[in-house]
Amino acid sequence: MKVSIVGATGYSGVELIRLLLQHPHVCIHSIVSGSQNGTEMREVYPHLSGIIEDTLTNLDIERMAKEVDLVFFATPSGVSKESIPLLMERGVKCIDVSGDFRLSATEYEAWYKHEAADPKYLAQAVYGLSEIYTERIKDASYIANPGCYPTASLLGLIPALQSGLIKPHSIIIDGKSGVSGAGRKASLGTHYVEINENVRAYKLGSHQHIPEIEQTLSDVIQEKVTVTFSTHLIPMTRGIMCTIYTDLTQEVTTQEVIQLYEEFYQEHPFVRIRPEGTWPATKEVYGSNYCDLGFKVDERTKRLMIVAVIDNVVKGAAGQAVQNLNLMSGWEITTGLQMTPVYP
Repeated sequence: MKVSIVGATGYSGVELIRLLLQHPHVCIHSIVSGSQNGTEMREVYPHLSGIIEDTLTNLDIERMAKEVDLVFFATPSGVSKESIPLLMERGVKCIDVSGDFRLSATEYEAWYKHEAADPKYLAQAVYGLSEIYTERIKDASYIANPGCYPTASLLGLIPALQSGLIKPHSIIIDGKSGVSGAGRKASLGTHYVEINENVRAYKLGSHQHIPEIEQTLSDVIQEKVTVTFSTHLIPMTRGIMCTIYTDLTQEVTTQEVIQLYEEFYQEHPFVRIRPEGTWPATKEVYGSNYCDLGFKVDERTKRLMIVAVIDNVVKGAAGQAVQNLNLMSGWEITTGLQMTPVYP
């Protein structure tokens, strides 16, 4: 399969290159960057010297439609909504790692502060949370890849919510992310002296991933769900940890919760459930497509605590995009993604 990567110079784009170079059924046909057209990729990322010798090009819809089978968009929000409809009309499959097609037009404009994509094309997008919408993804021609925080939060919450184990309006998500989640563009907030030896809360109550989490939780139980979601920037490169607090609807033990999750995810190799008394850490999924989950029933407060960790650039972006490519193509779900986490 010939694929193209648009937005190849960002962290998600270069991670797609790393993963797809190992994929046995994929050939990277072209890498696209409007801001660095004509530049050799090794000049942007010297670690790719001798590995990928491509020169970055401008986006050419007509040429791309004739030469490639699928296009990944790893662009900032507001970019893919212009190009993807043109490719869809020409029969090219797309996977969008940005947020342009995850939400309704109203929600997108309210939270992302951009004009939304044409509702005609929004309606065609399939939300690519691989473990939850597996069957829909298999038949899709266009995937809206989930955000990083939503991936960790939703995989941690959905089994308990669907089973009626927790109260839908009691959910509190305490999220922490490494700095790569902010992208490669320099800013004061990600300047070394601002982030080093510092932990900072940001976008409290206003993060653009809030409606994505609420929309998906509401979809899986067919009831409106709202969450309290706080985000914090941590002085590390990769990783997301979401510690989730919810009120229980019934008496249950931690081991019973673990059994519920083991059964729910038994056919999904990238979700790993921790034994009772152990909780995952971001280092344990670094560089991999795994989501690790740990649980604690607090009998004193009648709450369930869930800890979910992912690598935000892999399972939270490029890795899940490749996982969705595998589903769309009828390939084994783990193809090109069977890398061991990097440790230490």
